[in-house]
Amino acid sequence: MSNQTLCDIGLIGLAVMGQNLILNMNDRGYRVVAYNRTVSKTTAFLDGEAKGTQIVGADSLEALVDQLATPRKIMLMVKAGKAVDAVIEQLLPLLSDDDIIIDGGNSNYEDTQRRSLALQEQKIRFVGMGVSGGEEGARHGPSLMPGGDVKAWPDIKELFQAIAAKTQQGEPCCEWVGKNGAGHFVKMVHNGIEYGDMQLICECYHFMKSALGMSNDAMHKVFADWDKGSLNSYLIEITADILAHKTNGAHTVDRILDKAGQKGTGKWTAINALDFGVPLPLITEAVFSRFLSSLKSERVNASLTLKGPDSFKATSTVKDLEQALLASRVISYAQGFVLIQTAAEQFDWEIDLAAVAQLWRAGCIIRSAFLTDIRTAFTNKPQLKNLLLDDHFSELVQNAQPAWRKATCDALMGGVPVPALASALCYYDGYRTATLPANLLQAQRDYFGAHRYQLLEGGDDTYHTQWQT
Repeated sequence: MSNQTLCDIGLIGLAVMGQNLILNMNDRGYRVVAYNRTVSKTTAFLDGEAKGTQIVGADSLEALVDQLATPRKIMLMVKAGKAVDAVIEQLLPLLSDDDIIIDGGNSNYEDTQRRSLALQEQKIRFVGMGVSGGEEGARHGPSLMPGGDVKAWPDIKELFQAIAAKTQQGEPCCEWVGKNGAGHFVKMVHNGIEYGDMQLICECYHFMKSALGMSNDAMHKVFADWDKGSLNSYLIEITADILAHKTNGAHTVDRILDKAGQKGTGKWTAINALDFGVPLPLITEAVFSRFLSSLKSERVNASLTLKGPDSFKATSTVKDLEQALLASRVISYAQGFVLIQTAAEQFDWEIDLAAVAQLWRAGCIIRSAFLTDIRTAFTNKPQLKNLLLDDHFSELVQNAQPAWRKATCDALMGGVPVPALASALCYYDGYRTATLPANLLQAQRDYFGAHRYQLLEGGDDTYHTQWQT
């Protein structure tokens, strides 16, 4: 193959996400060589969606590498875990110094850390890149979160910023995040916030349906109206669409089994929060809510014997619920950014939180109107400890408080489970409380385990008391 026809990038893994990214790259003028372990899948892609394009195929990894311009750039869109390591191992003997491998799957950031450091020793530049936006985003413009070997960024920046989603101002939702596992960590937290957002929306839906007795058509109108205001976001938009959809004259959503699935990134977010000692109760409750939903048969049996309130009439309005959802979403993002900040400090990633907010403004699942305000908050105060301490968000949550408390209390009194809404409110109250009852907890720990405690007067000294007299 002549130098004029060598490809700009190779992509391994032709599931829908991989195919759509290739088509996106082709649309932007880049020449891509596609490879899948099952050769028939490559052939089907070239004869189908890629027909008539400049996309070419390879029937082996050797053929893929041979068709790439140097330094070679190879993107992996394969299942996270052992499959990524296996492909890298097969590629290494075929590559040269300074070639670039990009893992675009949902890899655990710890695996990305390990791969990044190991490949540096072999003089291969490795990038772990979070990709958000689903199939549609991959095809027309995803949010991209690259991290790893920063020396790779100049060689891949133009391509990935070209295929990334753009804000209304034309800014690409793709920027370097940080070294080693930073990109995949930020993608993990993105997914955790996604879990929280989805659970909060579902709780509002449940409250409107069960406590306010609203129809799907009425709820559709509410979510469509919310999407025009401060709650404007992709997830609010699709919720409105879902509630309006009908199959054979009946609302489709009513036919769906209430048993939620997950792929694990929300759980990873919660686990890492525990490991880093970061309070992340809202997102963790969202994960637990999915677990609880999976107990469908147990819940059906329990509903026959476990009773809730005999009667309760909610006095909250849809407007109250809107404020509760808005404030709770602020809490969800606040917790997520604290987790990113904590990990960045621990691993010396030097993550720009304003840039992270920029990455999420378009293309990704959690894109929303107030990410612009989040970006402004971290631009003005890069070391901001918590979004709740920003003047804009502090005022927003303060103004939402009466409605937020009213709606949450109504749900609890009416027996409607709202673990994420309630958790958000408890986090806010805990964070704004100067004196928590942990003094008693420390005394208890000292009583039964002689774990010792410190005094309010300050200092590093610890004390033990013989509590029994």
